[in-house]
Amino acid sequence: MSGRAEDKPRYTRYRALPRPRGGRRGAEQRLDASALATLRERGSPGAPGGRRPRGRAGAWQALRELGGRLTPGRALLALVGLVLGWVALSALLFLVSAHFERVSPPSDVAGALTPAGFPLSSANNILVLGSDRRPKGSKEPGANTSGPSRSDTIMLIRTGGGHSARLSIPRDTIVDIPGHGLNKINAAYAFGGPALSIRVVEELLHIPVNHLVEVNFEDFPALIDAMGGIDYSGGCFDANIDGGAARGGFTLRLPAGTHHIDGREALALARTRENLCAPAQTDIQREEHQQTLFNDMRSRLESFSSFVRLPLIAWNAPPAIVSDMSGPTLLALFGALAVDGTPPTRVLRPDGNLTLPDGEEGLSVSEAERRAAAARFLAG
Repeated sequence: MSGRAEDKPRYTRYRALPRPRGGRRGAEQRLDASALATLRERGSPGAPGGRRPRGRAGAWQALRELGGRLTPGRALLALVGLVLGWVALSALLFLVSAHFERVSPPSDVAGALTPAGFPLSSANNILVLGSDRRPKGSKEPGANTSGPSRSDTIMLIRTGGGHSARLSIPRDTIVDIPGHGLNKINAAYAFGGPALSIRVVEELLHIPVNHLVEVNFEDFPALIDAMGGIDYSGGCFDANIDGGAARGGFTLRLPAGTHHIDGREALALARTRENLCAPAQTDIQREEHQQTLFNDMRSRLESFSSFVRLPLIAWNAPPAIVSDMSGPTLLALFGALAVDGTPPTRVLRPDGNLTLPDGEEGLSVSEAERRAAAARFLAG
């Protein structure tokens, strides 16, 4: 073996970077210490020695943090969401109640009606009827508790597609009822039910009737009570219903002015035939009392208190009516009524009296008045 220098192996030397003090373990410890200090500053309950919010101080701190995240825009969105949710809940309750609680009219009504478009987008003419049948056991003189009844309320409503009109027909208006000759218009209901009433109204005014709504007076008070009552404004009112309180019925006395009334009192206003405060009042004034009552109901529905009670109102509305309309169509109808507004209710004005063969007195309406009333109604 030679001892020459070129025969020795060659090595390359590398200089390592200086290691942090304490090595890798020291760096990790410093990082953990830094994170722990941050947690302590933030008061994390999971950090040793950290501040755990307790009592009022903790609640106040949570509110401050929430307030920092709750901007006016977010608050407005939350409010809108709450309102929409409340309305959606009410609509759902209305549809469920309409499906299970709504009463359908007799089967011959469908054939008497004229088809129309959806109430929200198309003009619809609705005939509203209220029967004079009283509950069984009524002590009101002359009250009808069984058998055919007459229509106490007869009113046409036009709504949908931006249209809005009301026309009330006095129940004592004399008309020619097919198969029965001259008689009061409210007798059509007794002779042939709502289907014949629809036919008679169409022939009287030449206005097509698209839908029917009958007021179910037995459930009507529950709807008014669900609204929290209504504020009725009118003249002096004194009436005995079902024979009055002395005979087990109901007596209603209201001085002239505005009064908050419940469902039972509202029903008395709608049904009263004779107001002792004004014995000379005719059927025209009775119709005006009913229109005032309906307008007061609408005003109540537009109040904030009714919005708070909206689910309860929605549940009690379908049982209070008898209609050919399904739940969705009824909901669209009420939506159209809300959007299109409430016009003044016109009353078909008579021009004199007529005596029927049985001796009863009725009201005559000229052909000119009929045409004018129909034109105003359809233009609404």
